[in-house]
Amino acid sequence: MRLTRYTDYALRTLLYLGANEPRQSSIAEIARAYGISENHLTKVVHQLGRLGLVRTIRGRGGGLRLALSPGEIVVGAVVRQTEEDLVLVECFGAGACAITPACRLRRALGEALAAFLAVLDGYTLADLLAGGAAPDLARLLGLPDPGGERVGV
Repeated sequence: MRLTRYTDYALRTLLYLGANEPRQSSIAEIARAYGISENHLTKVVHQLGRLGLVRTIRGRGGGLRLALSPGEIVVGAVVRQTEEDLVLVECFGAGACAITPACRLRRALGEALAAFLAVLDGYTLADLLAGGAAPDLARLLGLPDPGGERVGV
């Protein structure tokens, strides 16, 4: 299973916001930290806001924050909501295959996809930030430490 860049950016944005809690972040600083396009990230953040995962604060002093606690954000749900098409092969979608009526591969691949998503459903954003991961991410992303100084990068 290969996730789209869009889903990758969505997950990375959530990790960034989680590692930067309780401070607000901007699209520009997230894009800079990951070396990705601000324009593309804006679209991702807009959808995360519509999904109720990210809260945007407009105006002076505005920014982005998680709208839910990290423990309420399930990785599998984020993947389902940000992936346009979760089919593994064309016969799963509208395209037809000559052997579809007798094909057992379709079922095996369907089970594999279900297993993949089930594993992701077992993880929350809090799990991904636990055990010292949040400070490590903050350091690698050059986020301010609790004292307000930038660390790392």
